Order: sequence, then C-alpha cells, then structure tokens
Amino acid sequence: MDRSDLLEFLKESWPEKFAPEEEIFSHIHAGDKIFIGTGCGEPQHLVQALVDFVSRSPKAFFGIELIHVWTLGTAPYIDEKFRNNFRIDSFFISEGTRNAINRGAADYTPVSLSAVPGLIRREIIPIDVALIQTSPPDKHGYMSLGISVDIVKAAAQKASLIVAQINSHMPRTQGDGFINIKDVDFIIHRDEPLLEYEVEDPGEIIISIGKYVARIVEDGSTLQVGYGIIPNAVVSYLDEKKHLGVHTELLSDGIIDLMKKGVVDNTLKSIDTGKTVASYCMGKKESYEFLDENPTIEFKTIDYVNSPLIIAKNKLMTAINSAMEIDLTGQVTAESLAGTFYFGVGGQADFMRGAALAPGGKSILALPSTAVNDTISRIVPSLREGTGVTLTRGDVHYVVTEYGIAYLHGKNIRERAMDLIAIAHPKFRPQLIEEAKKRFLIYKDQAFVPGVNGVYPAALETFRTTRTGLKVLLRPVKIGDEPLMKDFFYDLSNDSMYRRFMSVRMDMPHERLQEFGIVDYANRMMILAVVEGDSRETIAAIGQYEINDKMHNGEVALVVKDEYQNMGVGHDLLTYLTRLARGRGLLGFTAEVLVENEPMLNLFKKMGFDTEKKSEDGVYEMRMKFRDLEG
Repeated sequence: MDRSDLLEFLKESWPEKFAPEEEIFSHIHAGDKIFIGTGCGEPQHLVQALVDFVSRSPKAFFGIELIHVWTLGTAPYIDEKFRNNFRIDSFFISEGTRNAINRGAADYTPVSLSAVPGLIRREIIPIDVALIQTSPPDKHGYMSLGISVDIVKAAAQKASLIVAQINSHMPRTQGDGFINIKDVDFIIHRDEPLLEYEVEDPGEIIISIGKYVARIVEDGSTLQVGYGIIPNAVVSYLDEKKHLGVHTELLSDGIIDLMKKGVVDNTLKSIDTGKTVASYCMGKKESYEFLDENPTIEFKTIDYVNSPLIIAKNKLMTAINSAMEIDLTGQVTAESLAGTFYFGVGGQADFMRGAALAPGGKSILALPSTAVNDTISRIVPSLREGTGVTLTRGDVHYVVTEYGIAYLHGKNIRERAMDLIAIAHPKFRPQLIEEAKKRFLIYKDQAFVPGVNGVYPAALETFRTTRTGLKVLLRPVKIGDEPLMKDFFYDLSNDSMYRRFMSVRMDMPHERLQEFGIVDYANRMMILAVVEGDSRETIAAIGQYEINDKMHNGEVALVVKDEYQNMGVGHDLLTYLTRLARGRGLLGFTAEVLVENEPMLNLFKKMGFDTEKKSEDGVYEMRMKFRDLEG
C-alpha cells in the first residue's frame, strides 16, 4: 500500500480526524496557548489557515498566545490588525519577529532550549494546542516529525489538542520524532515545499576564519555547529579531517555535505556511536532528501541533545558557535546589544559548557572582527549597559577572527585582553589598547605599533617538520605573546641565555620582553618556532632579523630552547628567516656570535652563506651574503 492509498485508508478509519478547517479551529478557545512547530519544520499551511480563519471571524477568539522556538516564515499573525487575537512568545528571535519584540508587541523568553521540554512537561509553560507538521504515516500509523523534533515532541505530548499537517515533502527521520495517528486529534493533508534556509556565500573574511578553526579541530572530534553563516561555512574547511562525529542541536547543509564526503562517519563517538545526532534541521531541499529514511541520522529531543551532561560524554567534543560581541575580559553576547534583542540564548551556552567539560573538549567562538562595514569592532572594552551576557568569562576556550586565534581558557585578565586585542581589526587596536590601560586590564606602559606596520602578517604562518620529525609552526610574534616568551626565556639554561645575549643578566621583566613582542614588521621580523599542544603553545625557538637600511641587510639572531636543541629547529627557523629576508630584497645577514658558540657557527656554516668573519674580544663579527639558495 503506497502512501496515498494509506491516507485514504486512514480517512476511512478515522473520518473524525479529517474534519474541515473551520471545525478544527472552532475547538480553539480564547486565551489558549498554541505551540507552532520550529524553523523549517513550521506547518506553513496550518499557520496561514489559522490566520485566515481569524480574518474571517475576528471575534472567534482573543488573547491567543503563540509559542514557538523561532519562525522562519513571514509570521502573518504579528500584523497590527491581529493584536487582540494573537501575541507571540518566542524562545529565539528571528528577523520576522525582531521588530515586534523590541517594540513591545511580542514577547521573548530567554531560556536555554534544553530546559524548555521540562518546563512544558511540568506545565510551567502550559500548551493547549500544538500545530505540528509530519511525514505521511507508515502502515502502523506512525508519522515522523521529520526535521523538527526539538521541543515539538514535548509540546505534542502535553497539548490538549494536536493538529497535524501531513506533508509528503517532510522526510521520515529516525530517532525520537514518531507520533501515532491515534494520538493526533485532527489531520490536514497538505503537500507544500518545506521552508529552506540558505546562508550567504562566504567572503574572504569567513574563509580566513574557517581556515583558522580547521586548525583547532582534531581528527576524531565530535562536532556541534551553531546557527548562522560563520559556523555553517566553517565546516566546509574540514574536508581534510578524518572520522568526525556530530552531536548538534542544528543539523546544517555544511554538516550533511561532510557526511556525504565521508568526513563525518561517527565511528569514534563515545556515545550514539555510528549516528549523527541532531534536534532539528535547517537547510536546502537536497539536505532534507538526504535525511529521509537515513539510518545514520537520529533526531532526538532537545533536552537530550542539548544537555551539558550528555554533551560532556563525547570525547573531543568541539562546539563551534558565533556571537555579536566579546569584551576584553571574555564576556560574550549572542542575543542582545544595549537593550535591543536580536537573537536568543538558544543552545550555545549548553554546548560551550558541555564541550568544556568533555574529555579533550574545545569551545570555539568564531566571529568577524568588525560589523557594519568595518565601522564597529566586535571586540570591545566592555559590553554595553543592557547587553545580555550569553557566555561568561569562563565559558570560552578559543576565539577566532580573520586575524587569528586567541586562547582564553585559564588565562588571567591581562593575558586574555592582549590576546583578544591581537585578533581585533587593526584600526581598532590602538583604541582597545588605550581603553584597556584606562581600565587597568593591561600594563600602563604597554607598547604597540600603530598602523599597517603593526598588523600581524598571518600569511607568514607556515608549518614545518624538522629532520627529526618534530612538527613546528613558524609564525611571526604577536602582541599577546609576552607570557609565552617569558616562559621561554626563563626555561633557557644559563649557557643558552649567555650565548644569546652575551650577558650574565638573566632577568626578563615586562619592559625587556616588550622589545621582543612589539614588532614593526616593516623594519624587523621576529619568528617563533612553536610546538602546538592540546591547549597551549610552547615556544621552541625564537629568531629575528632587524633591517639595516644603509647596508640593505639584516642583523640576525636566534636561540633554541635547550630541550629542542639538536632537533633541526634552529636550521628550519634560520632557513625561513633567510627566505623572508631574501623576499624583502635583503642581500644577507650580519651577526655577532661568541667564538665558543660552536652550534650557532656550525648552523651558519650549513646554510652555505658567503661568510666573512673577524674575531674581537671573543666575539665573531660575521657578514653573510646570500647565495642562490633554495629554502
């Protein structure tokens, strides 16, 4: 029996469930609380039919409260003419309802979505009527909630009256989203395309952010990807990863593309192994078709999916979300600014906290450095009055902009302020530095290089594997690297310090460290050889050259941490400095090296420079002219 024949059979078996719309809506009473299915799963025909019914009979009922997570549709019920009939109460704010909420014509309930099913079951949020959308029933009478299980399942379980729109375009998904026709009061069969959600094509900024995020995501990680253009676009840069898993509130086109490519196979998940777990889907028609009868995907209720206790069971859980603003102490808003509501609490806090609790977990906040055509910085000295704090200072591990990665977890206020300033848009960095000084967040004498010469040259970052197999990241120094460099210098042996500085002075105060960390990249280059750990970088070596304009060469110096000596780090670092210097058109290097510093003399010799040197007071003054070397 095909689905159309099955529907006819059901109509014959339960004719009372297939009543005319006028009769169905006559069961709604004044003051009822009506739940509407979520996002792309919204039963469009049912909603429009309800509005049309009230248009024809404006006195049929008053004071109806429409409850939903959020609407992707046009929300016709917010029209001023229905103000006495309908009032919205939304758990998340969409473009269609934002103006109404901010002018007081609709309500917004700030709550983590994981808590909503429990509030419904305990009738703290009572539901009288549920308008839902389902797939056609199977031979046992079971219909699927398809792409929207989330809160819909709990609402349908508690509602006194359930009206279901059966739509053959709704995919039949596995998991918690089944409801039997016997438990539905009325059915309207209306096929119509599901709402689709498409994000804009990512520009250069989003591409840069995506590449940085991809560096953080490890093979075997379980992903949660939030709402919006940035999280969805970021996943497209994970193509080279292996054995990813998915445990996410929102299932997006980007994740489904990774499933199709085999990047997501869920084989290494700690729980729900072999399954992509989600609560609802917002995407394109092709994605919905992929979900239909797909046994590798399960849609579960949002109190399970978004539970921090469940999320934390996934090893290498990686939550990727976005935000509107973050202040220099690490407070984040993703819902409101200065008293204006834009989005909502949603599930972001649940996932960021759950990921932080998971074994090897990571919480990643990805956002452009600016808004409104580069006129506003998203990294600010402090959140404005009236701005809601979605994530506290302790919730975020990584912050990523197009200018790089800041790791905040476990760092003090001064360190995180400097790290965030380093990834802010360059034109806002001077202002952020001055504001941070005024607020005593950073050193009062903190130096910086204004203008383009102080912009971190991210394009110079490169990975190398040394001759001994050690993988290092060679990158320019950042304004926030002072704590790393402090650890580096104090970990050097006395011999290494003396060979580098030719001085018995062993202290490295803030004033001295600034000489290394604050770089005018137009006249000087400082490169760190970094070994990346699970959550913290370790500097293995530091190399630099300073341009001598008169001689058109560079004065070079480098030092390798004792435990990384004789591993090829110095060779690769000097090779890279040479390449950069040659790219600037420099003719060679000069250096002062202790006569006893044989490792450094041998390193210069291996580089094959045309070298002249003379000894004076135990120090070689060296001039090294570049040859046509590869490197």
